[in-house]
Amino acid sequence: MGTSTTYGGPSGRDPLVPSWLGSDGGGGASPGGPPDAPPADQGQPSPNGAPPPQAAPPAPPRQPIPPAANPNRYTGPRGNFTRFARSGGSDRASLGRAVSQYVSSSAGGSRQAAQRMGTSRAAGARLVGFLNDAQTRGAREALRTLNLEALAGRPLPEILIGMADHVCPGAGTVDEGIAREAYVETVVELTTSGITDLDALSPDQMLTVFEMYATHAIEARICNDIGLKAITMPSDAQAALRVEAQLRDFVRNGVSDALANARAGGAVMASDRIQAFVDQVYEDAFRFLHARGEAEGDQ
Repeated sequence: MGTSTTYGGPSGRDPLVPSWLGSDGGGGASPGGPPDAPPADQGQPSPNGAPPPQAAPPAPPRQPIPPAANPNRYTGPRGNFTRFARSGGSDRASLGRAVSQYVSSSAGGSRQAAQRMGTSRAAGARLVGFLNDAQTRGAREALRTLNLEALAGRPLPEILIGMADHVCPGAGTVDEGIAREAYVETVVELTTSGITDLDALSPDQMLTVFEMYATHAIEARICNDIGLKAITMPSDAQAALRVEAQLRDFVRNGVSDALANARAGGAVMASDRIQAFVDQVYEDAFRFLHARGEAEGDQ
């Protein structure tokens, strides 16, 4: 307010910088001065002797989100199957186009179609593994392994009913439901097939049982994906049965071709190769179904 004077800075007797601070101002200690504080996170133990806290690991990189599936990928197969159904089973060209489009477009090819049936493939391998074990060591010993020795001597359909939870251990998901439905259909078909004696089961009969199971599993997968409930079926009950039977025969021909191809290639039914054998049959079955469907659709 008019009485203030200009500030001339600190005097030499009372510096603002302490004498023990290095002349460079960087924290270096002068001789006889107080020590520097230890830097943080140098691995010094805590006062209670516990090890120092470790730095959190870096977050894993985010995985790319797969592209959404085409919501119209089943439109073509559904339309062709509807035409086949409305014909009462006479329009084989539409059936062929429906199946070939399902494999190539809807499922993404034979390999991807087979991979989508992981539960059914695993159940098929367990079924074949048991039948193969019964041929190798006898039915009683194979059943004893599963704690089902009491079923020894019973007809094969009864034995398979008793071991349903071993072959198809769950039915909570769609895939598990398809696997179990195919298994039940296989047991029903066995009752009229003449294959009833597990002790006398031949290698050809064993493959026939597996052919039944794979056929029902693939048929159920196609029906579930295409959504037969949304397809107009013929009102005539006999025509509807013909439609269902022709679809099953179409699928069975593909599975039969796949099994013939595996046997011609010298596939060995060793216990450690059963899953690979089953996986290859499924993939080949879809490949043959696609080829057969294209041939039918071109007629």
